[in-house]
Amino acid sequence: MATVEPGVARHYDIAGLEQRILAALAETGVDIAHLRAGDLEAVDEFHIGGIAATRELLGQMGLKPGARLLDIGSGVGGPARFAANNAGADVTGIDLTQSYVDIATSLSKRTGMAEKTRFVQGSALDMPFANASFDAAMILHVGMNLSDKKKLMSEAARVLKPGGVFAVYDVMRLKAGALTYPVPWASNETMSFVATPDDYRSAATACGFSVVAERQRGAFAVEFFAAIRARMAAAQAEGKKPAPGVGLVMGEDARTKIANITAALEGGILAPVELLLRLG
Repeated sequence: MATVEPGVARHYDIAGLEQRILAALAETGVDIAHLRAGDLEAVDEFHIGGIAATRELLGQMGLKPGARLLDIGSGVGGPARFAANNAGADVTGIDLTQSYVDIATSLSKRTGMAEKTRFVQGSALDMPFANASFDAAMILHVGMNLSDKKKLMSEAARVLKPGGVFAVYDVMRLKAGALTYPVPWASNETMSFVATPDDYRSAATACGFSVVAERQRGAFAVEFFAAIRARMAAAQAEGKKPAPGVGLVMGEDARTKIANITAALEGGILAPVELLLRLG
């Protein structure tokens, strides 16, 4: 995996992303000087279903106020800020891409959340945290870039306290079929490691987790991308820029990535799946 990581980091690294986010929000009338975490929801939740998916995943975790939560692959920090705001969690995020760590830190500062969220650069497969240092962990659309699911699970098990919950929300493979690239998480097949729910379950149980709940969210995903395409088309018809959304983080080829992932979702090849795991 070490050889793949630089390429994965580059795939997500978009020059001037924070400025682009702020400029796009300013165009929609957001007061950038007095930014709130809620103002960022359309652009800092870089996974299928956005804020709705984060809310539903967190709602199943049973976090208590002050719980130490680890967000693995934290991106620009949306889910971390949401968990801090809505569950009162004390959140640490780790991400492979340094620019994302910097942006997540800056956006938390801008929204007055620097005390409740912190972000570090590092690999999900070799995390710089002590054993049993978190009450809970979550991963949203990150496992698709990790070839070694067992190493992911063993690292999560290592840093979680006994009884800790690990919530997984990843795009998984439901049946055989070729994928067309680019997709949101990969420019080509060398950095895409989509696995089946069974692969995740067996890796998890081998590392001491029990499966508490599982839910496929294919229809939800298809609706999500249909709504994005409709908004893009409506804006184009009116000669306007589309409202800021996940496309901002996907870069110039956002439309191609969305078309390719939509084809795989509609074909039933891929679907986002929630897995709720408990250690021990």
